[in-house]
Amino acid sequence: MFDKTQTAAFTTINHGFNQVFRPNRLSVGLVLPLEAYAVGAEPTMTGHIEAAQLAERQGFSALWLRDVPFNVPSFGDPGQILDPFVYLGALASVTDRIALGTASIVLPLRHPAHVAKAAASTDVLSGGRLLLGVASGDRPEEYPAMNQTYSDRGERFRDSVDYIRAVGAPYPNHASMQGNLSGGIDLLPKPAGARLPLLITGGSQQSPDWVAQNGDGWMTYPRDIASQTRVVAEYRDKLAQMGQPDKPVMQSLYVDLLDDPDAPARPIHLGFRSGSNFLRRYLSEVEALGINHVALNLRFNQNPIDTTLKRLADDLLPDFS
Repeated sequence: MFDKTQTAAFTTINHGFNQVFRPNRLSVGLVLPLEAYAVGAEPTMTGHIEAAQLAERQGFSALWLRDVPFNVPSFGDPGQILDPFVYLGALASVTDRIALGTASIVLPLRHPAHVAKAAASTDVLSGGRLLLGVASGDRPEEYPAMNQTYSDRGERFRDSVDYIRAVGAPYPNHASMQGNLSGGIDLLPKPAGARLPLLITGGSQQSPDWVAQNGDGWMTYPRDIASQTRVVAEYRDKLAQMGQPDKPVMQSLYVDLLDDPDAPARPIHLGFRSGSNFLRRYLSEVEALGINHVALNLRFNQNPIDTTLKRLADDLLPDFS
């Protein structure tokens, strides 16, 4: 078992990155909106700002926004409805400490100059609290709506990451399918931190070598403990093979927290319904295997959200913060 008191840190990038991600420690964040809604339904977004502020006061480490350009009925989830970067700007103005993350921006559907400028603006406005999760996208219906093709999204994802990295430097020289930068113009603002912290989601149509080399961390999905142990170990082995420093790993988890703290777990979509004691044991297990952050999604939660947030804060955050 690792020593949770050790003080080594991941590479310093910005305040949010190094607050949320610490080696051998697990922190807990929340996916917005903090509201229950059924498959195929739309969230009401009632009291969403107040809910975000409540999460900050209770000590959760991060709020996460999804990028869902179009409501695709077959996908069954329109996310928080609001554009993620507009919403990040609003959240930056009404919170002070909690990290603000995207999980994840679909790079092939946005020009990387717009992504870089919006992300850096959020980082500056929030005092260095942005976490930029990026992905290649998984809803084929959105691509023709933007005159894009689905099959080559992996190539455009790589190109966008290179572009975003390039414009972090002053007056960059960079040529790509997204455009040519000759060194005579600059993209402002620059991030508040050393750079934008890029978290790669899943494989994003890339090789494991590329993911290890180009991301500042890795976002993955919940699996059984044995499988998650294996894939996290493979990622960190790949980092070592590529000569990269250690980098954080985070995962999502759908949770329906029951009143009885001893209630056993029953599976739901990408997570489980249980009491707080089972959830605590689960988080301890994924912390031990090397997960550094879990983003809880309460979309299927049956109890009032404010009650659930208090129970999570009281029962879990003393151990995972």
